[in-house]
Amino acid sequence: MNNTAVIVEDSRLARQDLKELLKDYTTIEVIGEAENVDIAFNLIQNTNPDILFLDINMPDKNGFDLLEMLDQVPLVVFTTAYDEYAIKSFEYNAFDYLLKPISKERFSKTVKKLQLKAAEKKRVESKEKLSETSQIFIKEGEKCWLVTVGDIKLFEIMGNYTRVYFQGEKPLVYRSLDQIEQKLSGATFFRANRQQIINLNTIRKVTSWFNGKLKVVLDSDIEIEISRRQSIRFREQLGL
Repeated sequence: MNNTAVIVEDSRLARQDLKELLKDYTTIEVIGEAENVDIAFNLIQNTNPDILFLDINMPDKNGFDLLEMLDQVPLVVFTTAYDEYAIKSFEYNAFDYLLKPISKERFSKTVKKLQLKAAEKKRVESKEKLSETSQIFIKEGEKCWLVTVGDIKLFEIMGNYTRVYFQGEKPLVYRSLDQIEQKLSGATFFRANRQQIINLNTIRKVTSWFNGKLKVVLDSDIEIEISRRQSIRFREQLGL
């Protein structure tokens, strides 16, 4: 399985150089690039890459600012023309630090380590996934529930909290949707859009919607609009 990567560099030429270096490694797929931190943040939230090639010194906000904005941080390889950032980069648990101009030999060593680390990370994450029969403890105020994961119909982001829908209940938990998604099985749960994750087993009806989007109705009569990008994934995952 390929590892996905996002490149964050304010220099178009530097982004192109990295893509050229990566052409020799078919196990790493570049799924996006960004020229500043704000664009990068939205891109990473939407694509959830395995690897992040990240320039440190950028206008307005730097690479360290971006990492502090993220709930879930991919494997990070810092790329910079300034070696003064080396020590600080490892304070942020960077996987590696590449000094520009990047040589093919140095890049090859980084990629080999990345491939091993990414494979190990995926093995660990797959073992940590919650199955439909797993039980989780939820507490809101004085109320407590022990909930079977398969009984949960919907996770919906509400500010810094996520609302969990199950058996007529909908308590709030202090977890981001991204944190929750990391624990869920993709065979049962699907990220419909930036705000909601649905249980595929609870879908009662699917209809075409505007601009290539889909709309689903859950068995609790809740209507969910699936984003255009996720509608493509939905068709690929569930289609014949």
